[in-house]
Amino acid sequence: MRKKSLTPASPSHPAELTRKRSNHHARRGLLTPLCKLSPDSIPAASVIEPKKRARESKRRDTPFWPSATRMAKNQKVVVVGAGPVGSLAALYAAQRGYDVEIYELRADLRDPSTTLLNFTRSINLALSERGINAMRNAGQPKLLEHVFGATIPMRGRMIHGRTPKGDLYEAAQDYDVHGRAIYAVDRAGLNKRMLDILEEMPNVKFFFSHKLTGADFKRCKAWFEVMTSDSATGRAREIEIDFDLMIGADGAHSAVRYHMMKFARMNYKQEYIDTLWCEFQIKPAKPPSADAKAPHFRISPNHLHIWPGKNFMFIAIPSDDGSFTCTLFLPSEQTAALENDPSSLPAFFDKHFPGVTNLIPADDLIASFKQNPHLPLISIKCSPYHYDASAVLLGDAAHAMVPFYGQGMNAGLEDVRILFSILDKHCRMSEVNDPAGEADTSAAAVHQRGVALAEYTANRVPDAHSINDLALQNYVEMRASVLSPRYRLRKWLEEAMSVYLPGLGWQTKYSRVSFGNERYSEVVAKSDHQGQVLVKTFEALVCSPLVAGAVYVWWKRPQAVVGVVQGLLRALLRATERV
Repeated sequence: MRKKSLTPASPSHPAELTRKRSNHHARRGLLTPLCKLSPDSIPAASVIEPKKRARESKRRDTPFWPSATRMAKNQKVVVVGAGPVGSLAALYAAQRGYDVEIYELRADLRDPSTTLLNFTRSINLALSERGINAMRNAGQPKLLEHVFGATIPMRGRMIHGRTPKGDLYEAAQDYDVHGRAIYAVDRAGLNKRMLDILEEMPNVKFFFSHKLTGADFKRCKAWFEVMTSDSATGRAREIEIDFDLMIGADGAHSAVRYHMMKFARMNYKQEYIDTLWCEFQIKPAKPPSADAKAPHFRISPNHLHIWPGKNFMFIAIPSDDGSFTCTLFLPSEQTAALENDPSSLPAFFDKHFPGVTNLIPADDLIASFKQNPHLPLISIKCSPYHYDASAVLLGDAAHAMVPFYGQGMNAGLEDVRILFSILDKHCRMSEVNDPAGEADTSAAAVHQRGVALAEYTANRVPDAHSINDLALQNYVEMRASVLSPRYRLRKWLEEAMSVYLPGLGWQTKYSRVSFGNERYSEVVAKSDHQGQVLVKTFEALVCSPLVAGAVYVWWKRPQAVVGVVQGLLRALLRATERV
């Protein structure tokens, strides 16, 4: 029997429960995560089959997970926000035995009638290694199986344009010389799968249509308005809850962050770029026969399609039904001009995005531009990401970024993995320092949690700021630099180094960001270092009188030249490191 979420009409809602928890919660600490097991080492026997969950949930004398530690009792984590990041955070917490409550401003996100915060029906996202790794470590193998069953690999960009003679062309640019790919995933489908898994867990409760209106992070209390159909005509009913840790995963306009600012000395910066975005759709191609079941795409499904412009661009991301979710990014002034004269939109597309009107009829272009909202792009930086031992921010609530590196969701999912890995580490330290469990468990848990959250902030802030900056920089690359000979030359050189001189550890910046788990700040440092080496190498080659001889030797003995170049680059690396 599936456990239903608690809605405002439910008689078992916390507002109707008589619980004397205030003093108790003030004294106790947060549940310490599973310390003995890493996500990859959890034995199959410890995973409770769905049919057994109802019986297991009744046996609350022991923690839900057999390996839970001595501090894993009666600890509550409140997650505000039920999007992909909040859902994954709830899953990580529930796997470790916490009592988890998820509060969401909107109605059940699995209901097709629920209006998303971006006010669009569908949005496709790029899932890369960081997000995949976070889900891989969630202890739910079926989650990744389901996600990959509905994704499409994108192995590179497909650049569209028109030749000087007026002919349409498309040119592929692989993301990675080793053939790695990112994956187009439907946000709603990913979110639904996470919520379905959480709904089957006995230590998880949902509270949809609940708006956070206040929080006291010293006393660990929060207040929510219960949004019902009557709320529009009168004052909404308010409930009070207590918690041990509140996780704010409620997006760029985070209510948790707003209330944290009243307690934490938070630095905060938000910036809107002069660009609006609007969604369009390329419909699937007609199947060749009535019996054909596989989706049919009108353009390559294994690429992110880009129509670049100097100050704007149009992109298309594949969906598993054969369609493409498309986005127009346009400066505010030009958007306003098209709003005043929508009939000029097809001509604008023919001029700047050649070939699109062959894929989207002119009437559909105009209709989508009129019906779909023209939304701003916001970039947010703040610090710290936590307050004491009671609150922490994840995802867009901590570091909203523009979408041009495809890392917004991936960085948020990575936040979850890093946060809980740090909490797990401090749990292990606690057990080492107090193996007999003689210390005050509640006080020790609060102390360890506070130290862990401070470490999370110190670890994550520089990385989040780095990817935030990279996302802004990548907008220039996507709309203009992809056509630049300098950009293509550096990409070719770095990929050649990666293939022919792998011992140097050379990779493109994009490969480090999208196909690895290095810290974002380290990626930036290494990429800048590689740029310095390339500049110095170029200067050395241009100034050397031996260039002609080197070309001759390369022609006669290429392997010998490879060895010489490798030695030169190593010397330059050492030299720049000293600088």
